[in-house]
Amino acid sequence: MKLIIQPEDGAASLTQAIESATESIEIAIFRFDHVEIKRALERAVSRGVSVHALIANTNRGNEKDLRKLETELLAAGIEVARTARDLLRHHYKFMVIDRRVLYLLTFNFTYLDLDDTRSFGLVTEAPDLVGEALRLFYADIRRQPYRPAIPRVLVSPINARHEMARFLREAQEQLLIYNPEVSDHAMIDVLRERARSGVEIRVIGQLTKADLGSSRRLRMRFRTRAIIRDGRSAFLGSQSLRRRELDRRRELGLIVDDPQVVATLANVFEYDWRSAAAESMSLVALPRLAAPVSSLVRNGTAVQA
Repeated sequence: MKLIIQPEDGAASLTQAIESATESIEIAIFRFDHVEIKRALERAVSRGVSVHALIANTNRGNEKDLRKLETELLAAGIEVARTARDLLRHHYKFMVIDRRVLYLLTFNFTYLDLDDTRSFGLVTEAPDLVGEALRLFYADIRRQPYRPAIPRVLVSPINARHEMARFLREAQEQLLIYNPEVSDHAMIDVLRERARSGVEIRVIGQLTKADLGSSRRLRMRFRTRAIIRDGRSAFLGSQSLRRRELDRRRELGLIVDDPQVVATLANVFEYDWRSAAAESMSLVALPRLAAPVSSLVRNGTAVQA
């Protein structure tokens, strides 16, 4: 398993994967404006790769762009389907290469998300996880019922609420949370109970209840939803701890226990936490992580600010 860190890894983390495809690509899209990624998909078709795109029926304010994207992808020979209208929104983002490698993403295929936003992605070749993503992909294309067969695969609005609550309840020491807004009442109750039990809770994002822990605003834009639990496991996906993302939208997340991935996530969180502190105290801003991020955090050692 591998962790993608944005904006440091950039579009190359995706274009290289697309260029490596020899047989098939399945891609689920919420927002998309990145020309290099689009051209990589077109090149894949030209060399005989079957490319199938599932595009959100709607997003906030850019429906015309989605329909334009559909037309352009169809013209390039890409098979295109549109999500149903059964939910408030289909918000997940992922890609499967050759039905062998899953790219689960918290970011969109856009310049803003890839160039100027803190977000993450997971890359795995685990056959059960790849197979589960494909099962979800084609169930949504065919408008068929779907239920996750693997508890650590969190799909809203099916099992995400139950599995997320269980993940949080099992914290014994610490929860490090990237989340734009922690507002779901049931999740707040779980966090409050954990805080009262002595679990340290820190949130990068908006924390509406002061008794849950401490929070800071990241000085750079972020789109990720991630939780590191006790330094030993992590959640990464598109679900925030908000009711609509747990109950009314199609979202996808994964709970992992890969030591390298968890350690790297924790190190980036600590870097971002210190960076947010420097900004809030009007100190000199810390430098953004740049290309050397791989040497700073990917080996599991602490990031030095």
